[in-house]
Amino acid sequence: MELILKKEGYSVVQYPVSYQANLQHIEGFKSVIWTAEECSVVALTDQLDMTEATAVEDGWALLQITGVLDFALTGILTQLANPLADAGISIFALSTYNTDYLLIKAVDVEKGMTVLKMAGHQLTIV
Repeated sequence: MELILKKEGYSVVQYPVSYQANLQHIEGFKSVIWTAEECSVVALTDQLDMTEATAVEDGWALLQITGVLDFALTGILTQLANPLADAGISIFALSTYNTDYLLIKAVDVEKGMTVLKMAGHQLTIV
């Protein structure tokens, strides 16, 4: 599988469910998910307003699976998650209509890249 690694510092931030997310100013990857209990935002750390944040997990790097994935494909995340889990590297997974993304801690990037390459994946750093 072909992957793109974006090493910039990403954060996973929890806001109250009432949070009015205006992320128009944030460039690049961003994800907002509301549930009945919370609003979770993933984006570049230095572009997020943390004023209303209730919890912050900094220090993530972003891995993107390149191309558009067909919904009929199975085991895509497993091919990435299993080797990383076997190496003791935790992930935060997100999906869009087109593809899947994994966040791994920046401190684990070097080890994670080695693990994924050994599992047969191709990585490009941007």
